[in-house]
Amino acid sequence: MKVLVLGANGATGFNVVTQLLKRGISVKAFTRNVEKFDSIKSSKHLEIIKASILEIDNQKLKQCLSDVDAVISCLGHNISIKGILGKPYTLVTDSLIRVTSIVNEISTNRTIKIILMNTTACINKLQNEKFNKKENLVMKIMRFLLPPQRDNESAIEYLFETIGMSNKNIEWIAVRPDTLINEVEVSEYTVHPSPIRSPIFNAGKTSRINVADFMVSLLKDDELWVKWKYKTPVIYNMEQINK
Repeated sequence: MKVLVLGANGATGFNVVTQLLKRGISVKAFTRNVEKFDSIKSSKHLEIIKASILEIDNQKLKQCLSDVDAVISCLGHNISIKGILGKPYTLVTDSLIRVTSIVNEISTNRTIKIILMNTTACINKLQNEKFNKKENLVMKIMRFLLPPQRDNESAIEYLFETIGMSNKNIEWIAVRPDTLINEVEVSEYTVHPSPIRSPIFNAGKTSRINVADFMVSLLKDDELWVKWKYKTPVIYNMEQINK
């Protein structure tokens, strides 16, 4: 198996790369910061591609996607004034559109698995998820003020409405962690079809390495993939469940 990781130099993306390598899976990592990979660059299963998904030309992107079995997108907006309010405003959505368009163009008689890192702040309308009145008011403000929220919602809607469940070239899962935190080791976590706590007023925590572990498990375990295919699983650290 070979996996292309977008946003590989980010905090979650780098965890995804290391977890894939630990399980013997070959990785192509898109990054602008090659130095980030100094500690693992000697791995024979790692190919580092110094490029931006939105800037690489179509022919090179086709080459990158031609031999992979899956794409994991850990793209997001940096937590800074420039990252939240600056361009590119639709990084996640535009990257997803670009990758899926190329996959549809080049794929013949094979299916590429796509895992999108999303957030509990995005609801799954196909499961009739809804915010309550207070949550909905806050979300309206967030959509107006924060481009990353609009971007994440647009990306998941693109999977629902454009890619759908009948695309012969693409299968997908959108993983929704709650508030992301850093931990060194994988710990116990739980996975749910929908949020079990308010992402606005009672947010839980999810370690980035647990998100990475779950994403890699989805690719390694065929039964787990079938269970969550075309769905939007929510992941929490175990200790958050009863808080």
